[in-house]
Amino acid sequence: MSFEEMDVDTIWMDGEFVDWDDAQIHVLTHGLHYGTGVFEGARCYETEDGPAIFRWDEHVERLFASCKPYEMEIDHDPEELTEATKELITRQDLTSCYIRPIAFYGYESLGVSPGDCPTRIAIAAWPWGTYLGEEALENGIDVMVSSWRKHSSSQIPTNAKTTGLYVNSMLAGEEARRNGYAEAIVLNKEGHVAEGPGENIFLVRDGEIFTPGLSESILDGITRDSVITIARDLGYTVHDNVTISRGELNTADELFFTGSAAEVTPIRKVDNVVVDDGTRGPVTEEIQSRFFDVVERHTDDYDEWFTYIQ
Repeated sequence: MSFEEMDVDTIWMDGEFVDWDDAQIHVLTHGLHYGTGVFEGARCYETEDGPAIFRWDEHVERLFASCKPYEMEIDHDPEELTEATKELITRQDLTSCYIRPIAFYGYESLGVSPGDCPTRIAIAAWPWGTYLGEEALENGIDVMVSSWRKHSSSQIPTNAKTTGLYVNSMLAGEEARRNGYAEAIVLNKEGHVAEGPGENIFLVRDGEIFTPGLSESILDGITRDSVITIARDLGYTVHDNVTISRGELNTADELFFTGSAAEVTPIRKVDNVVVDDGTRGPVTEEIQSRFFDVVERHTDDYDEWFTYIQ
């Protein structure tokens, strides 16, 4: 669904609510030319107690942390961003939505150094269903290992969610789709499994769960952290600081992606090699079911993860 088809009309930008069509920037904006921006992607879920944003505090904390390597100063504190987001959702009568805060160097000069370019910030929210499709949640998706490698943290900080870095993700994802796959898996420069273009990856073997550690050039995903917590509380052993070889993808009992957009999505094939019997595995199914029980607030557990829109 395109933005034109969505019933949204407001964006919060630099401290003010503006009409959707008026939230514009100059063509010589620094962030447009050099990718000098940071962003977040969060979900708000419909619950019996009204809309509730999942792990919003952690998303805001990561937004500010992502600014640090670029010496970017946001002129609005976390509390103001929170109140603006809650009002934005209320103004547009959204019961569930995807939320995109973004901060970037704006228009002033166009040297590589941002110099005196101001830091601009905006928050948008819109209805957005399952990222990889509703069917994918039950039946899983086919993925390919991309020929594009993930950059190293010694080159560009991988723990910052930087706009320009997603060129790497776009190349990997589009390569996969051109070849008939739903998504890609990206290896790091050492050839180990890193993540998906916009997802973290988990592997299940002999009833235990494995996921690449932060030293493998991955983003420290908030949904990744949530799934690790949920899985451990369900009694699973989770190894969250491992190295996974490409070959292990073909011998895994189960594989699944996690992410704010992807939520918990099973993987049924890698490079046309079927994962186990090609269906959503029992461990993935239990974790996925528990995850949706949590985010849709069918349980009181983990209530501290939610920011309710009153």
